[in-house]
Amino acid sequence: MLPYVIAGLVLGGIYAISAASLTATHRSTGIFNFSFGAMAYFVARFYYFLHMQHGWGIVTAAIVSLLIVAPALGVVLYFGLFRFLRLSTTLIKVAAMLGLSVCLPPIATLLFGNIAILKAPGLAPEPVQVFHPLDVPVTMDQLIVYASVVVIGLLGVVILRFTAVGLQVRAMVDSPALMSLTGTSPNAVSVGVWAVSSFLAGLAGILSAPIIGLDSGSFTLLMAAAFAAVIAGRLHSLPTAVGVGLGMGIATSLVQKVMPPNSSLTTAVLPSIPFIVTALFLAFTTLRRGRLNEGDGVGGALDRAIAPQSGPGGSRTAVRRPTGILRRRSWEPSTLVLVAIAMVAAFTIDSFWTGYLAQGAAFAVVFLSYTLVTGEGGMIWLCQITFAGVGAVTSAQLATNHGWPVMLAVLAGGLIAAPMGTVLGLLTIRLGPLYVALVTITFGLLMDKLVFTRDIFSQHGLGVAISPPGFADTDATLTVLGLVVFLTVAYFIVNIRRSSTGLALNAVRWSEPGARTIGISILQVKVLTSALAATIAGIGGGLLAITAYAAIPANFNTLEGVIWLATLVTAGIRSNAGALFAGLTYTLFPAVMQIYLPQSFSSVPVLLFGLGAVYIAKSPDGWIPEIGDQLTGLAAKLLRRPGRDVIASSARESSQV
Repeated sequence: MLPYVIAGLVLGGIYAISAASLTATHRSTGIFNFSFGAMAYFVARFYYFLHMQHGWGIVTAAIVSLLIVAPALGVVLYFGLFRFLRLSTTLIKVAAMLGLSVCLPPIATLLFGNIAILKAPGLAPEPVQVFHPLDVPVTMDQLIVYASVVVIGLLGVVILRFTAVGLQVRAMVDSPALMSLTGTSPNAVSVGVWAVSSFLAGLAGILSAPIIGLDSGSFTLLMAAAFAAVIAGRLHSLPTAVGVGLGMGIATSLVQKVMPPNSSLTTAVLPSIPFIVTALFLAFTTLRRGRLNEGDGVGGALDRAIAPQSGPGGSRTAVRRPTGILRRRSWEPSTLVLVAIAMVAAFTIDSFWTGYLAQGAAFAVVFLSYTLVTGEGGMIWLCQITFAGVGAVTSAQLATNHGWPVMLAVLAGGLIAAPMGTVLGLLTIRLGPLYVALVTITFGLLMDKLVFTRDIFSQHGLGVAISPPGFADTDATLTVLGLVVFLTVAYFIVNIRRSSTGLALNAVRWSEPGARTIGISILQVKVLTSALAATIAGIGGGLLAITAYAAIPANFNTLEGVIWLATLVTAGIRSNAGALFAGLTYTLFPAVMQIYLPQSFSSVPVLLFGLGAVYIAKSPDGWIPEIGDQLTGLAAKLLRRPGRDVIASSARESSQV
C-alpha cells in the first residue's frame, strides 16, 4: 500500500501545484487559465531545448527556463492579451484563453524544432538516483516533486500572510476597485500574479515531463485533470484545491493497485478519475447550494457596481451599441454566396480537392451547433465534438451493422445525441458560465475515456466503416449533400432567430434575471437550445463519418474540439457564413500548407486558428462579420447620391433658420 501512496503523491503534487496556480490566478485576475497546460508544455519544451539539444547543465537550463523565460512568458501574455480580458465577459475570456492554448504548442514547434522526443528529462541528474526509505523505492525526480510542493506551500503561506506583497494580492482578491483607491495599481499586482503563475506552470511542466512525456496533448490533458481540484475549491479555496489535488493523485494510484493491470477497463478508468471527481462534486454542490456561480463571493459592492454587464458578446461597457455578436442577424447573403461558390467548385476543381470540400461542408454543419448553443444561446459548451462523435459512431453502427439506410442512420445519430444534450442542459442550468465550460469539457473527456475507447466503436483504432448513400457516391455529390444539409440547418437557425423562441433566447442571453421578470422560462429555453445543438452536432458527425468512409472515435477527441471552436470563433461564432467558411478553411487550409510549403510549416494552420481565437479579445464579432459590416458601410457610401446630400443639407439649414 505504501509504495502506491508514495507514487500517487507525485502525480498529486503536480495536480496540487497546477491547482494552486489556477486558483490564485482566477481569484486575483478573474481569468481562468485554460492555457495552463500549453504554457507548461512551452516551458518544458524550452528546458529540453537548452538541456538536451544544446547541452546546457540542469541547473543553468532550469534557472533560465523557470526564473527568466517562464515569468517573461506570463508578463508578455499579460500585456499582449490578459489585460484586455479583465472587463470582458466569460465567453470572450474562455474563447481567448482556449485560443492561446491552441497556438502556444505550434509556436514552440516553430521555435525549438519538430523532433521526436522519446524520453524527457526532469530536474534530477541522469541516471536518476533511486533511494529506498522504508524499503520503498523513491527516485530523485519524485523527491524533487515532494520538495517543490512543500516549498511552494510554505512560501505561499509566508508571502500571502506576512508580507506587503501578500497583503496587496489579498486586497486584489477581495476588491480590486477598493485597492485602486489606496494608490496601489491592480495592473502591477496582476503582472506579478501572471509571472508567478507562469513560473508554476513551467515547474509543473518540467516535473511532469518524465512521467507523461513531452507531448502537448498529454500536457493539456494532465492540466485539465487538475481542473477537478480547482472546482472542488469552488475556484477560490487554495487549501481545498491543493488537498484535493494530492488526494486525486493518491486515489489514482490506489485504484491502479486494486484493478487488473492489463484490463481495458483499467486503462479507461484511471485517467477518468479526476473527471469523475468533478462530476460528483458538482452534483453534490448544486444539490446542496442550489446554484453555483464563479462570481459568488468575488469582489465587493463597488466591484459589482462597475463590472460590465453580462451580455453575450465582448462589450466592455453596458451602454455600447450592440454590434456583430450582440446584434440579431437574419439571413446573410454571404452565406448563399459561399454555398454557391463551393457548389461550383465541387464540379470544376481537381478531384483531389473535392474530397476536402466534402469534409469542409460536414464540418460546417457541426460548427452550426456551436453557432446555436454558444453564439445564440450564450452557453459555453466545449463538448460539441463529443456529440458529433456520438452521431458518427451511431450512424456507422446502424448503417453498417444493422442495415439501415445511411441518411436515416445519420438522422438517428443526431436524435441519439439530443437526449444527451438535454440531460447536460438540465445538469448545468444552475451553473455559472465558467462552470458550464468546465462541466462540458469534463463530460467530453469522460466520453473519450469511458465510451469511445470501447472496442465495439474503435475497432482497434480503425473505426467502423460506413459507405455514402447511393445518390452521393462521389466527392462532388458528397459536397452537394453536405451543403444542402448545411443550408437546411442554417435556414432553421435563421427562423429560430426570427421566432418568439429566438427573442426569448436573446433575452436570456442578455440577462437571466430580466428574462424571468417578463415570464420567460430559463429552463425551457436553455434545455431546448441544448437539445437542438446536440442534434445538429450529431448529424454533422454522421456526415463527417460518411466523408471519411469510417466512424473513427479518435477523430472526435475533446481536445481537438478546442481547435474547432477556435476556428469558428475566428470567423464569427454567431455567423452562419462564418460556420461555412470555418468548416472549409479547417480542411482546405492545412492541405494547401502541406502541399505547397515545407514540412516545417505544418503547425502554422493550427497556430493561425489559435491566434484568430485570441483576436476575439479585440474583435468579438469574428472577422467575417466585421468585414461584412465594413463592406456594407462602403457600399452605402458609394451608392449614396450627391443630390440627396445637398437636399438634406439645405433642409437642415432651413430648419435651423
